[in-house]
Amino acid sequence: MTVKISGAEIVVEELKHEGVEVAFGIPGGALLDLYEVLYNEEAIKHILMRHEQCAAHAADGYARVSGRTGVCIATSGPGATNLVTGLTTANMDSSPIVALTGQVPTSAIGTNAFQEASTFTITMPITKHNFLVTRTEDLPRVIHNAFYIASTGRKGVVLIDLPKDVQAKRVDVDLHPKETFPGYKPNIIPNKVQTKRTAEALVNAERPVILAGGGVISSGASEELRALAEKLGAGVVTTLMGKGAIPETHPLCLGMAGMHGHIYANRALNECDVLLALGTRFSDRLTGWQLDQFAPDATIIHVDVDAAEINKNITVDIPIVGDVKLAISDILRWLDKERIRAGTVWLQRIKEMHSACEDCIRDVWRAGSSTSDILIKELSNILDGNAIVTTEVGQCQMFAAHYYMTREPRTFITSGGLGTMGFGFPAAIGAKVAAPDRKVVDIAGDGSFLMTCQDLATCVENDIPVVVCIFDNRYLGMVRQWQELFFDKRYSHTHLGITPDFVKLGEAFGCYAERVEKPEDLKSALNNAFESGKPAVLDMIVGKEDKVLPMIPPGGGITGMIGTERCRRV
Repeated sequence: MTVKISGAEIVVEELKHEGVEVAFGIPGGALLDLYEVLYNEEAIKHILMRHEQCAAHAADGYARVSGRTGVCIATSGPGATNLVTGLTTANMDSSPIVALTGQVPTSAIGTNAFQEASTFTITMPITKHNFLVTRTEDLPRVIHNAFYIASTGRKGVVLIDLPKDVQAKRVDVDLHPKETFPGYKPNIIPNKVQTKRTAEALVNAERPVILAGGGVISSGASEELRALAEKLGAGVVTTLMGKGAIPETHPLCLGMAGMHGHIYANRALNECDVLLALGTRFSDRLTGWQLDQFAPDATIIHVDVDAAEINKNITVDIPIVGDVKLAISDILRWLDKERIRAGTVWLQRIKEMHSACEDCIRDVWRAGSSTSDILIKELSNILDGNAIVTTEVGQCQMFAAHYYMTREPRTFITSGGLGTMGFGFPAAIGAKVAAPDRKVVDIAGDGSFLMTCQDLATCVENDIPVVVCIFDNRYLGMVRQWQELFFDKRYSHTHLGITPDFVKLGEAFGCYAERVEKPEDLKSALNNAFESGKPAVLDMIVGKEDKVLPMIPPGGGITGMIGTERCRRV
């Protein structure tokens, strides 16, 4: 049905049609027409953030937990440029986001008008696709295609730049178009010849290992992954983004591999004869820089929905372009027709290595544990599998990745590709909005939290009771660790010096706040935080010399981890 409405009204009607229930944003002059329509809109809840970067991270956290497309909004110029870090973070981790930005009127574009920035060109390299809308009549089609592109194939970020006059103009339009973007036809159906070859390789393997990346979670393939691992008796290692693809308590799971991964996850990669990599891009943080040490004797099979990732970093023997869930389902059907040779010795070794990893995590007070180790292990014991954990970036992130036992997909939310400090707290806001009945905890470093802590106001104002656990060592901990290990302890500009009293800071915003000086006090502090019903800040005092070990040193490969003396030998 053709109706005559303004561009701003078109935007809101199309957002509702796409199922949008919440948007995170900050208004500005170039968006006044859009916010005028949102003023009386009840179907879409708008959450006013305190910084546009936080709006993007919150939309990202919402998307990762819910599996739906997140929406963030920012005005022209500095509003749009403040989104860039958050949009890059989401796009690198294949998180579906639609960003709406205001723009100066079309007649003023290119004149260096007040609060003008070329958002279209600035964001072109860091989005999956973007649009500069110059005709109000195009808005229904553009918005429909933006959501379609963001949520299909390899998911990602789509930005729509909205000039002020395009929002204001009233036109006759047909709402809710169904046509898709010309030329965009993502291939999600895996080639059956290749999935059969994969099944044959796995049947004949003596030491099979499955590498689960974020694509397993994105495609909803966790059940299929578990079924495949159990059918084969294959060990499963994950990337950072793949944490939660299989319960880390499962006897076949060896946890996270890579630079700060478990020694036995890396060892399994080194020893396997067939490696099935699912939804991963083989980043340097996984493989190390000595690529000849990565699965050196293995037939490598790579399944990914993005053809550009195949053979980009690691040369593979069997490439499969397609959706991970569909690919595993095909492989399982082929395996049903084969007689699988049970690798009893390898299966026993996988279970022994899993037990060694589990002992390291369970034995909280063992010799050599740092305060940071213990706090994460305690947190893992206290929280149930239904809780959602987000992390900042640095030591706090790697301690969490190493020692927090993730039991379900979409419950460990972190910045993988970009490694964005300040991500975890606003991502926790989006996560809590997506799952209001679940406990949400941000594992934060003091340096990271100081970058986005102003949005405690957003939590209090909108009754979003997330808990921020701050690893307080007054240092940029991971950088300090590298300076200690590889730069002869020259701590160049990593000491934070004067930082606020985080308890008083939390209380100043109206949050519950408490200091945790001993790991054994964490449980009562967390219970107090949850029972308060408020957003909460827990200031956890940790040692400045705490280090995330083992780790691959810079320039090294997965066989050259340092700090392995802390691990039980198997």
